Amino acid sequence: MDDKVKKSNRLLIVDDERDLLILLKKVLSKKCECDISLAETGFDAQQLIKTWNPSVVLTDIIMPGNDGLQLLKFIQETDPTISSIIMTGYGTVEMAVNALKNGAYDFFEKPFDNDKISRVVRRAFERTKLIRENQRLQQEVFNNCRSTEFIGEAPPLRHAIDRLTRFGQSDATVLIRGESGTGKEIAARTIHLASKRANKKMIIVNCPALPEQILESELFGYCKGAFTGADHNKDGLFLEAEGSTILLDEIADIPVTFQTKLLRVLQEKEIQPLGQTKTQKIDVRVLASTNQNLEEKISKGEFREDLYYRLNVMSVVLPPLAELKEDIPLLAYHFLKVYEAEYERKNMSLSPEALQYLLNRTWKGNVREFQNCINRAVLLAPEQILKPENFAENDENSKKTTPPNGVVSSADLSNMTYKKAKQILVSEFTISYLSKILLKNNGNVSSAAKKSGMERQALQRLMRKHSLQSNSFR
Repeated sequence: MDDKVKKSNRLLIVDDERDLLILLKKVLSKKCECDISLAETGFDAQQLIKTWNPSVVLTDIIMPGNDGLQLLKFIQETDPTISSIIMTGYGTVEMAVNALKNGAYDFFEKPFDNDKISRVVRRAFERTKLIRENQRLQQEVFNNCRSTEFIGEAPPLRHAIDRLTRFGQSDATVLIRGESGTGKEIAARTIHLASKRANKKMIIVNCPALPEQILESELFGYCKGAFTGADHNKDGLFLEAEGSTILLDEIADIPVTFQTKLLRVLQEKEIQPLGQTKTQKIDVRVLASTNQNLEEKISKGEFREDLYYRLNVMSVVLPPLAELKEDIPLLAYHFLKVYEAEYERKNMSLSPEALQYLLNRTWKGNVREFQNCINRAVLLAPEQILKPENFAENDENSKKTTPPNGVVSSADLSNMTYKKAKQILVSEFTISYLSKILLKNNGNVSSAAKKSGMERQALQRLMRKHSLQSNSFR
C-alpha cells in the first residue's frame, strides 16, 4: 500500500482502557497500514472527528460521559461517510444491535480475534472510500451540469450539452432541432444560462399558440390607436427580452406572411411596433426550435430559405430517448424522487421487472412521455414498489413494444450496427441480472456479489454504470 493510500486511511480508536488502545494501535497499524489516532473519551473523539477527519471510528460502547451510542449519533450528524465499528463487552450485545440500526457499520464482542477485526476495519476503509468517491462524483456532475436541467450521461446527450454550453459563449442565433419531447426548451435555457445574459429572464414564445392576426402585435408591440381596441401603448415580447434571450418555440409553424418581418428583425436588429413609423433598435439574442423538417418545408414553399439561413447560424440536434437507453434507469429514479416528493409518497421504488419494462418500451414522445408515465405511476400505484402493470396500463401499444421476456426483437436489432445491438443486449442483460440478484438478496451488495461470483467492487462498478441503487431493492 503506497503512502498516499495510507495517508487517506485514518482510523480513530476510542476506549477508556489505555492498554487496549495501545494494543489495538499496534495490531491495526501493522495489519491495516493506516494512520491511527487514539481517544479515551467521547468528548476527545468528537474533537478529533472535527479536526482530523478519520475514515473509520472503532469505539467502545460503554464509556464514562459520552458513550459509544452518543458518539455514533454525533458521527451520523457530522459526517455520515465515516464508517463506525462498535466494540462491546458482555451483556451489551442488545445495545450494539441498536447501534447497527442507527448507522454503525459493524460490531464486535470483547475479547475479539485480531485477524477478524483487521479484516472488518479494512472493509470499513473501503466502504468510506466508495461513499466519499461517490459523493465527489455526484458533486462533479452537479458542478458540470448546474447550468442545465438535462439528466443523463450517455455520450450523445453529453455531446449535445457540450455544444449548448459552448453556444452560450456566443451571441449568434441558434436553431435547436429534435423530436417532440427531447427537451428543446431545456436546451434553450442551457444556452441562456451559459451566456452573459443569464442574469435576465429568458422569454419563451410558443409560436403555434399565437394566431396570425395577433402574432405581430405580441412580438413587436403596438402604439395607442394602432387598431380597434388599442387604447394604450404596449411593449412586445422582443422589447421584454431586451438585454436577454428570446426563444421562438416551434418556429416552423409561423405563417409565411410573417416570416419576412421576422427576417428583417434578425437582419437589422430592430423592430417596428404596430402604428409606429420609426423602428427601434433591440439587443436580443434569438434562439429558435423545431421538430419539423425545415428543408422539406422550404422545398414546398412553406418556409423562407433566407430566414432558414438566418436562424441556422449555429445548430444542434437533440438525441431521441431511443439513443439514450443507458440513461433510462437514471431518468427513472430521478423522476421517481421528484413525484415521490410532490405526492408525499415515501419509499417508492422500481421493481427489476418495471425497470426492464421501461428499458424495452418504445418512447415515441421521448423524455416528456417517459416523465408523464412515471408521474402517473407514482400517483396511481396502490403499492410502494412500482411494477410493469403500473406503466403498461397507459401504453396502448405495450404488446407491440415490449417483446416477450424483455428481449429486443430481431427486427429492431437488424436496424442497428453489430456494435450497437451488442451494446444494448449486454446492457439489458446486465441490468436484468443485477436487478434480480439484488432483489433476491434484499439489496445487500456483499451478499449479491458473493452469490454472483463477483468481487464486491466489480459489482458496485456495474451498479454505478447502470444507475442501480441498492436501497431500491430492499
